[in-house]
Amino acid sequence: MKQNICCGCSRGLGDSAAGRQDRQLNTYDWLADVPGNATSTDLVEVQFKNTRKGYYHNVNKLDLKKGDVVAVEANPGHDIGVVTLTGRLVLRQIKKANLKSPDEIRRIYRIAKPVDMDKLKEAKSREQGTMIQSRQIAKSLDLKMKIGDVEYQGDGNKAIFYYIADERVDFRQLIKVLADTFHVRIEMKQIGARQEAGRIGGTGPCGRELCCSSWIKSFSSVSTNAARIQDLSLNPQKLAGMCAKLKCCLNYEVDQYIDASQKLPSRDIMLQTKDNDYHLFKTDILAGLCTYSTDKNMGANMETISVDRVKEIIQMNKHGEKPISLHQNDGVKVTKKPVDLLADADVSRFDKAKKKKKNGGQNNGNNANAPKNEQSQRPNRRDRHHARGRNGDQQNNVVNANQTKRQNNQRFERQPSKNNTEVKE
Repeated sequence: MKQNICCGCSRGLGDSAAGRQDRQLNTYDWLADVPGNATSTDLVEVQFKNTRKGYYHNVNKLDLKKGDVVAVEANPGHDIGVVTLTGRLVLRQIKKANLKSPDEIRRIYRIAKPVDMDKLKEAKSREQGTMIQSRQIAKSLDLKMKIGDVEYQGDGNKAIFYYIADERVDFRQLIKVLADTFHVRIEMKQIGARQEAGRIGGTGPCGRELCCSSWIKSFSSVSTNAARIQDLSLNPQKLAGMCAKLKCCLNYEVDQYIDASQKLPSRDIMLQTKDNDYHLFKTDILAGLCTYSTDKNMGANMETISVDRVKEIIQMNKHGEKPISLHQNDGVKVTKKPVDLLADADVSRFDKAKKKKKNGGQNNGNNANAPKNEQSQRPNRRDRHHARGRNGDQQNNVVNANQTKRQNNQRFERQPSKNNTEVKE
């Protein structure tokens, strides 16, 4: 069956199942190809700025698909959002959102018109300036809070201020000042550090998009116990995420580590051999390896064996037997010696000059059929010419030196010394 790849999206094959990539917390509709899925319910999931979602009734029976921009009911006025899910999966999403009251589910008015889009763009252009000015107002009122984001409603009649605070904040005076300054209805919504990171977005140390901004909808508490179970170093700089809290991914593999750690022996069990008593020093949970040391408090004479071998030795100790060593079949541990890569190499090879091969003219038929080794050993004309030149220069230098020596001897024989005595060799 031929599948169509959705342009700009890598989270699914069918374009009807996967939404656009710029929509955070997108849900893959794996029931999109099921006949009658779209008409099974009139509930529609609509997403707004960043991670804010809402669920609405399609009372006008509009033919809605993923990516459609619609105008929905709001209090007051209307809001503009994007359809991210239709069909039966919306019912499951409502259960996750804990929407028990039917009054919380409003209705969809229409598909957005160009006039609605113009109002939305005008409202979005005011968000950055409003956020900076609201931070200055909160600072002037000495409120211990941080306004992280501002979201205007589609018609521009309402603004939602998302803030972070460690303590309870009395922002009644702040609401009055903000309403007088921006002339809109004010709504304050408190979020945590993880929710702020999800709204802002970013890239984690793994090189991928943050989980809180891509697929995590509910945040569970993360403790340092998860790092201890996975035998990770308790380094705050490595365990903390972009939000300065413990990484959410620490909880992903805890269950697998707990199941694997149940197969490992207890740290209180001591292994006895004929030579020493060994204490458990460290374990590799996923590989199933245990490292034992003769000292209980520090690593000394450490030996690494498998979990099966540990259980075998424990059973032997229970029956009063002691093996010769910890290794299988009482073998001796073979220590790996460091390997010198240049042990058998000739270092003087770097001093040898490499001969450059130069292609000459056309060879005769006999030379072409000659072996390559013989041809490489025969010097060419140019090399013989240079060799003759070098030999001739050496002979000329010797002759010139002999002539100079004779002339000097004759000069010393003819020239008398200062003491009027002859100089003789």
